[in-house]
Amino acid sequence: MRGLQGNFQAQPRVFAHDAVVVTKSDTVDIPNTSERGCCLYIGDSGDVKVKMEGGTEVTFKNVPTGTFLPILVTRVFSTGTTAAQMLALY
Repeated sequence: MRGLQGNFQAQPRVFAHDAVVVTKSDTVDIPNTSERGCCLYIGDSGDVKVKMEGGTEVTFKNVPTGTFLPILVTRVFSTGTTAAQMLALY
């Protein structure tokens, strides 16, 4: 089970403290998401297919440029994702 666990429950973070450029992949997770997912910033509009922290795959359609997705994901798929210039926020 993921989400707020252990010490994270006592001191949850509500703002990002780090960011990396997202490399879309159908097989490789976003770095540093094995225990906790990350939120996404979408720099260029389009569809975003993700693997949620809980394991579900879902596509967010027509995400506008400059959107922050307040979801926890472990992967952004290359197949099914047309958005670009994404950042993973931790």
